[in-house]
Amino acid sequence: MDILQYTFFQHALIGSLLASILCGIIGTYIVTRRLVFISGGLTHASFGGIGLGVYFGFPPILSAAIFAMLSGFGVQWLRARTDMREDSAIAIFWTLGMSVGIIFSFMSPAFVPDLSSYLFGNILTISQTDILWLAVLTLVSVLAFMFFLRPIMYVAFDEQFARSQGMRVNLVDYLMMALIALSIVACLRMVGIVLVLSLLTIPQSTANLITLNYKHMIGYSILIGYISCLGGLFFSYAYNVPSGASIIFVSILIYAVCKLVTTFIKH
Repeated sequence: MDILQYTFFQHALIGSLLASILCGIIGTYIVTRRLVFISGGLTHASFGGIGLGVYFGFPPILSAAIFAMLSGFGVQWLRARTDMREDSAIAIFWTLGMSVGIIFSFMSPAFVPDLSSYLFGNILTISQTDILWLAVLTLVSVLAFMFFLRPIMYVAFDEQFARSQGMRVNLVDYLMMALIALSIVACLRMVGIVLVLSLLTIPQSTANLITLNYKHMIGYSILIGYISCLGGLFFSYAYNVPSGASIIFVSILIYAVCKLVTTFIKH
């Protein structure tokens, strides 16, 4: 337990808690609305913003957030059109982001930071600025769900029914797409582009094995997500392996155990 005295590990614990709350809220909507594939597209599209940030000298995380949000709005606009398949719209922005990121990263005349940190993440390197960014976004997400929980739930479970009730489905769609994009970018430093989608889906899928209640699912997702982060951190420290991959590995183990237990109980 001596590692708890180090500042970088304290930052990791705080960042894990905030990320668990954020991903628990946003990820529950993703899983319920079945937006996993779209979220995967935004995750990889954010790399385009990182490449542009490196080339033009902007903070890569800021440019990634802007690029991911614009990509999310683009996907949402294209999927609303009858002449464009949803998977085609996602593929366009997915490949566009990755290609732009690679091109501008290699064209950068200045020193190129370690891009692997954005691809695979390292929660032990998060700073106070990253924690502040996570805290603000988590607060915004909590407030959004407090004031708009009913329309968000209706849209998540049945979009057509929500429209029949006169709810502003398009507004909810764009609001949630923005929050999804920002949440993805906020977690890049923790687990990276390759693994961030798992943080937004695996704890929520595990929670869905336990309950079908939307509010309870958010609560269980937060708890399972934080346990996964803590377990992954200590696993990473004990065996000297990457922290991001360790967090996801532990979360999958938790899912497997819960799946076995629930299956056994049902039978």
